[in-house]
Amino acid sequence: MFEAHFQTFEEPEGGVALTARLGALREELARRKLTGFVVPRADQQQNEYVAASEERLAWLTGFTGSAGLAIVLSKEAALFVDGRYTLQAGKQVDRKAWEIEPLVDPPPEHWLTRHLAAGDRLGFDPWLHTSAAAERLAAACAKAGAELVAVDSNPVDTIWTERPAPPLGRVTIHGAQFSGEIEAEKLKRIRLEINKLGVDALVLSDSHAVAWTFNIRGADVSHTPLPLSYALVPKEGRPLVFIDQRKLSNSARDHLEQSAAVEAPAALTSKLTELAKRGASIALDNATAADALSRLISGAGGKPVRGNDPVSLLKAVKNLTEIEGTRTAHQRDAVALTRFLAWIDREATSGGLTEIDTVEALETFRRQTGALKDVSFPTIAGTGPNGAIVHYRVTRKSNRRIDPGDLLLIDSGAQYEDGTTDVTRTIAIGQPTDEMRDRFTRVLRGHVAIARAIFPDGTTGAQLDTLARQYLWQAGLDFEHGTGHGVGSYLSVHEGPARISKLGTTPLKRGMILSNEPGYYKTDAYGIRIENLELVIGTDIVGAEKPVNAFETLTLAPIDRRLIDVGMLGAGELAWLNDYHARVAAVVRPHLDDNATKLWLDEATATLK
Repeated sequence: MFEAHFQTFEEPEGGVALTARLGALREELARRKLTGFVVPRADQQQNEYVAASEERLAWLTGFTGSAGLAIVLSKEAALFVDGRYTLQAGKQVDRKAWEIEPLVDPPPEHWLTRHLAAGDRLGFDPWLHTSAAAERLAAACAKAGAELVAVDSNPVDTIWTERPAPPLGRVTIHGAQFSGEIEAEKLKRIRLEINKLGVDALVLSDSHAVAWTFNIRGADVSHTPLPLSYALVPKEGRPLVFIDQRKLSNSARDHLEQSAAVEAPAALTSKLTELAKRGASIALDNATAADALSRLISGAGGKPVRGNDPVSLLKAVKNLTEIEGTRTAHQRDAVALTRFLAWIDREATSGGLTEIDTVEALETFRRQTGALKDVSFPTIAGTGPNGAIVHYRVTRKSNRRIDPGDLLLIDSGAQYEDGTTDVTRTIAIGQPTDEMRDRFTRVLRGHVAIARAIFPDGTTGAQLDTLARQYLWQAGLDFEHGTGHGVGSYLSVHEGPARISKLGTTPLKRGMILSNEPGYYKTDAYGIRIENLELVIGTDIVGAEKPVNAFETLTLAPIDRRLIDVGMLGAGELAWLNDYHARVAAVVRPHLDDNATKLWLDEATATLK
């Protein structure tokens, strides 16, 4: 009945089958007189989703998560992952060959200082690490009396004989009807920021920043319409865009050349060297600029100025056209989600559905809108114990049948030209237990606390994060991920710099879009997450002494009433939920074409008392 076009379910290579690659890397390191090597899950621009040609960590270890790092020494090897991926890593790698260690607390440098010896030479590829990351590695090496060595060529690439070719996705123009602002106006704003920084030029090392600035999109990585590229914006004069010109149609080239000179990627180093030789100060993004760029500028006599890319904040604050576009995208997505949720309720209790069935069905309902460009990330559909794996991705091997009594956690999103969506719903299959309802209601109360938050202008995500956790904390529970991340406009579903988390230090501004997704995960039993996207808006409060903000909920999809213990909700929480469901019904119902789904929606959004 259904099929997925944008997602596959094949089991990646992993485990003992890959251990020979570890041996081959050690031989290559010995040939280069290196004691060890650092393999990050990264490309030159620190993208979340990377091209197949950049999947060095997965190729070497078998671990396919979106965040991780490996360190290979002559005798030991360790894979570092964050809390989202601990269970996944344990299943994917050969535990006899690899230790699995935390990525954040303590960081990999802590492991290095314990395992390096005086005189050791640790290699790293300066194109795959930021300068800050390289400095942390250098400090760890110095502490152990070892040396950090920048390699000219990556030893993993030397032994990866069947490495895929770099991508050549076609570049498209993101028109003003979607972007809401022409390139010339964006460049004016960027140049104001360059003047504030007091530098001669700004390197856009983040392809998302290039895409936003020049109103282009591409197809070089999965699930994000990204044209891999760089740009150099001088204080005065014509910007340069560095992109493989095989990606450009005549119209795309003409579009770019209206506001920039177009150069091949290899020209970036010569243009930077030329500027640096004149003693120029050149701004680099701390988060995405490769250490190689900083080394190149310094080596040629220039001054690298590291800091936050000003484009990331400009891009995060959506204009009126982008906001209207994302509202439209969410309304379209809501119809597909409602059709899917009604289908699940009809089919799942029979015990005949699997996780893959749900992924394929949801993608199909979205494709039937006629507007779907891609999913915004691989759908997470976990039932029973698989739901407790925070970033679980179903394969044909792990695919689990959905049984009565299970909770099904499904986290998914869509890429439409007018907006990017991301939504999670937890669905009761049959009768949930009292414990499930208790945990779900605690998560829901945290979700509603964020959605109803009123906060002064300048508030950070870290200040709001506690609101989402408070009811779990009261029961001695928590979740090991942030409460929310920024979301782009037909760009990355995970967009900085703002986020709602313990580490979210960027002030939230009106026009930003963030997710609101608290959860609870009981290992080997079930997972719960409720996620909507929220738009930061201004709000009026009588007597307020400073500007005050609130959230407008963009996502429109029923929250499973069967999992709610109404007795645990306060009057304000219950009113929010009923108002939300009334809005879902009002927006979605007129677009449904069959009575069965309409009746399902009526029941799913009925007033709770």
